Amino acid sequence: MDVSQYLDLFLDETKEHLQNLSDQIMRLEENPEDADVINEIFRAAHTLKGMAGTMGFKRMQTLTHDMENVFSEVRSGKLKVRPEITDTLFSCLDALDEYVQNIQNSADEGTNDNEELIAKLNACLKPSEEEKQEVPASQTPATAPKKEEPAPKAQAAPGNTEPWYQFPLDESLINAMSEAMGDGDGCYGLHVVLQEKCILKAARAFLVLRTVGEKGEIVAANPNTQDIEDEKFDLDFTLIVISSVSLEEMIKAAKNISEIKEVTGGVIQTEKLKRRGDDDDHEQEEQEEEKPAKEEAPAAPAKTEKESPENKQSQAEETPANKQVPTETTPAPATSGQTPASTQGAAGAAKKPAAIKHVGNKTIRVDIEKLDELMNLVSELIIAKNSIVSASQKNGAEMRSGIKDHVEYLERVTTNLHESVMKVRMVPIETVTNKFPRMIRDISKKLDKKMELYVIGEETELDRTVVDELGDPLMHLLRNSADHGLESEEVRIQRGKNPVGSIFLEASQVGNNVVIVVRDDGNGIDVDAVRKKALERGTITPEQAEIMTDKEIIDLLFLPSFSTAKQVTDVSGRGVGLDVVKAKIESLSGEVEVKSKLGEGSSWTIRLPMTLAIIQTLMVSVGGEKYAIPLGSIQSIESITHADLKTVQNKEVLNLRGIVLPLIRLLDVLEVPGNRIPEDEMTVVVVKKGEKYAALVIDELLGQLEIVIKPLGKYAKQCKFISGATILGDGEVALILDVNALV
Repeated sequence: MDVSQYLDLFLDETKEHLQNLSDQIMRLEENPEDADVINEIFRAAHTLKGMAGTMGFKRMQTLTHDMENVFSEVRSGKLKVRPEITDTLFSCLDALDEYVQNIQNSADEGTNDNEELIAKLNACLKPSEEEKQEVPASQTPATAPKKEEPAPKAQAAPGNTEPWYQFPLDESLINAMSEAMGDGDGCYGLHVVLQEKCILKAARAFLVLRTVGEKGEIVAANPNTQDIEDEKFDLDFTLIVISSVSLEEMIKAAKNISEIKEVTGGVIQTEKLKRRGDDDDHEQEEQEEEKPAKEEAPAAPAKTEKESPENKQSQAEETPANKQVPTETTPAPATSGQTPASTQGAAGAAKKPAAIKHVGNKTIRVDIEKLDELMNLVSELIIAKNSIVSASQKNGAEMRSGIKDHVEYLERVTTNLHESVMKVRMVPIETVTNKFPRMIRDISKKLDKKMELYVIGEETELDRTVVDELGDPLMHLLRNSADHGLESEEVRIQRGKNPVGSIFLEASQVGNNVVIVVRDDGNGIDVDAVRKKALERGTITPEQAEIMTDKEIIDLLFLPSFSTAKQVTDVSGRGVGLDVVKAKIESLSGEVEVKSKLGEGSSWTIRLPMTLAIIQTLMVSVGGEKYAIPLGSIQSIESITHADLKTVQNKEVLNLRGIVLPLIRLLDVLEVPGNRIPEDEMTVVVVKKGEKYAALVIDELLGQLEIVIKPLGKYAKQCKFISGATILGDGEVALILDVNALV
């Protein structure tokens, strides 16, 4: 079965499990004796192994299997968690992430076997000298490994007592099996028993079904495939298979699956199946009479005879005469704790998925209540449409009045629909921030600095398109704080600070914007050092250096390839961090600003709109053309006269109630043909970018409008003042002004 259709589901769930593993191993490093954390890590590694095996990614399966072995020893008390073990496990997570990236890009895991990592994992299984000395004293009956009891065998007793004879098949299927045997194929019954400690029974069962399905055709299963998908079976199940390979080869293939306790099988005699079908009622009566005598016997064979009539009926329906494999069913929704294997057909990953380019993660998990709300609003939208159609068929004033009322109703519905869609697109920022504690932990070891990361407000929600782009800017800011910001332990002690440096990542919602602050209690930015570096590089002249403010000097850090690091390290020093931050944030219609105090620390503030899809704007006219200004950037609208204008350093400024604002004539900036409005009656829109203000001179106010943003792509790269376009109600296109670029 081609499992490429499940690749996106596999990638989503694998990333979640990898993040969970990273979080749990971080906790384990702090508290190596926490049994709950150890069990959670074991379950996550076990699940990853099953998922990778089901999808056919053998290298990934091998690595997770060896990780599982380590935690199996830790869980049993034979092995203690040591620093080298956690370091190795983190390296394994990096290797698994590399596999995931390869799969996402090409649907193939690559050729890296990670033999060195696997060797390290195997080395971790050897107890330390201290543990060797503790083993004799700690080996108690409670902790001693239990001897496995032999698996109950499906013995071939006289008559029809084998498990594959214990459930009824319809006559058409039996005839099809007879025809296959007449053509030289074998018809086998297989009884599979799972180990008692098996956690994900459905995943194990699917692996068996897939392996057996590759060597033959599974024509019947007990319990039926739906029950197996739903994990509605104990520890065993029975298959009837038609195959050209031998019974021994079939049993051997099934036994090779991990956590399989025993596989027994036999050649099926269709005469017994027919007699079973014909005399089913008679045998049922005999079993009722023999029931008291059988209650003391092993329950495994008798268990399948208690199958409900509903299961019998569904089994008969799943086994038509054309020998269609019943395991290739439509995937059922995954239940809690199940892997993508649990949602796939039983045949599993028989074929390698086609090479498909997967760019990024495009899925969102949505609360069902939000979908119900969307459905209700769409229903109202249809009602509104029908009402307008009905009103348009009337005549004269009645038609105009009816359409007007229905349009008002339609406007309310579309506004509510917009709000609901925005809620669906919103995801918590923790989807980005949850990977940073591990990053700070690694940087702390590399730089030999003690530091802690504190994340506040990670439940703050942002549009998914914004969240997806936030990872790199925040990573650069955190690495900058860890390397440049925080001092060494010795310096912090000399300054009377806590030897452990603190980095804070705070997110909050302010109006229609989300504010993210990255701050630290480190050394802060040495303005004199930055000024000196800028002079050495020729970025500024000595004259400019004398008149530039501290804030203007700090802003030089955002220039490409500008760095004050004395040496290049794995963490920073190449000057490719802060310019990336500024470019990315501004591309998201946001802004970034810096505050710093030497000796006390720095604070980097990012402001972003909550969504980039639909926004409220002020429509204005400049030179006869229509433009949109986002309302979130507007502070006020003023009517000014020539007396309010001044000239400072050959630039026009506006003295507005004692505040001096730079004046920006959009007619000149946008190079729109037109005539300047008389100076004694100008309308200006006061906009804000961080702590900067500016007054935009416009020709006419057109009103407030909710617009849908349409990106211009490569066509607008030459004009940095335009962030996109929108289509107005009359079909005309209006450009959206980028206030961050104007101010």
